[in-house]
Amino acid sequence: MTLKNNSFPSIMQLQRTIITVNMFRRQVVFLLVLGMVFFLSSCGVYTFKDVTIPPEVKTVKISFLENRASYKNPQLSPRLTDQLQQKISNQTRLIRTNKDDAHYQISGYISSYNVSTAGLSSQGGTTRQQAATNRLTVAVHITLFNSLDGKSQEYDVSRDFDFSAGLSLQQAENQLLDDIIKNVTDEIFNRIFSNW
Repeated sequence: MTLKNNSFPSIMQLQRTIITVNMFRRQVVFLLVLGMVFFLSSCGVYTFKDVTIPPEVKTVKISFLENRASYKNPQLSPRLTDQLQQKISNQTRLIRTNKDDAHYQISGYISSYNVSTAGLSSQGGTTRQQAATNRLTVAVHITLFNSLDGKSQEYDVSRDFDFSAGLSLQQAENQLLDDIIKNVTDEIFNRIFSNW
């Protein structure tokens, strides 16, 4: 049995095929990456590029966020302060310090921690209405002092957190506290560094 030379592809043909496959793979990867970038940017994922800090600002002092709200959740102040310190350390180039001559000095307090009714439902076809959803509103007052130019800026941020009216406030706090800390910290960070 004899084989014709033409029945097997030549080395040149194999090399061309490999090059074509590799180019196709690169194009697919490029399109996938491009698609993901477009998707993430349209979903509101923000990068460090959104952080606005003048180049001369190098240090930051973050004071304890005192709880001045009429109702005091004992975990809120320490956890919120800690989360804000971590976020600023992780997402900016600023160096944290406890010195009073820090370029940025951030202070503030929890100004409000209130529960209100957010939604009503009718009870058994009667006109009597009952709370179905309650809303916890957490507000924080923040002061940013820039020691380089001697100027202060003040911000009030607040977030609402809905929960079932069938839960007590303590039960709702147990479920919501991690979300409260994360979302309020994000609000504070965005107001200070992204000018939102």
